[in-house]
Amino acid sequence: MLLADQDQSWKEEVVTKESWLQGPLKASCLYGQLPKFQDGDLTLYQSNAILRHLGRSFGLYGTDEREAALVDMVNDGLEDLRRRCGHLIHHKREEDKAQYVRELPVHLKPFETLLSQNQGGQAFIVGDQALPPPALQISFADYNLLDLLLNHQVLVPGCLDPFPLLSAYVARLSARPKLKAFLASPEHVNRPIFGSRKI
Repeated sequence: MLLADQDQSWKEEVVTKESWLQGPLKASCLYGQLPKFQDGDLTLYQSNAILRHLGRSFGLYGTDEREAALVDMVNDGLEDLRRRCGHLIHHKREEDKAQYVRELPVHLKPFETLLSQNQGGQAFIVGDQALPPPALQISFADYNLLDLLLNHQVLVPGCLDPFPLLSAYVARLSARPKLKAFLASPEHVNRPIFGSRKI
């Protein structure tokens, strides 16, 4: 999403389960897992290291150290929720799934609160509150948040109904022209959510 919205070109190599299980690629990866990101002679592993690198490269890491700290805080909060959801989806205990769905509003509320504190929810997740909305800039954490919210709308339909600012945020970001085109592309539409498992 970030690369598409920032009008960047890239090549994605999708690894099949069969080729992964053959072993050589896994053995070549620093932590024995994907994703692997190549930017010139720089090779990165770990999703958030890649996101932060792209954030720095494209000026998507806030306008100063204070904003950068807030972007990191948001992104780390997102990863807590992503870990909860990922663990749940890869284990099939129905009582845990029901509890996750019940508790999901508690985990989404902080992001609604953060939005409400920034231009009354009409801006991005982090930004200079003294600037008018057109001067505010998207951050790498916004792409991570949008991805997680879009996935949750599939996994737990209606989960954003109690959160009008998050609902409007998803609609607003999804309507950005380059992002809208990417979200409608086969590369995105055919990508499974959490390995195609659902709550």
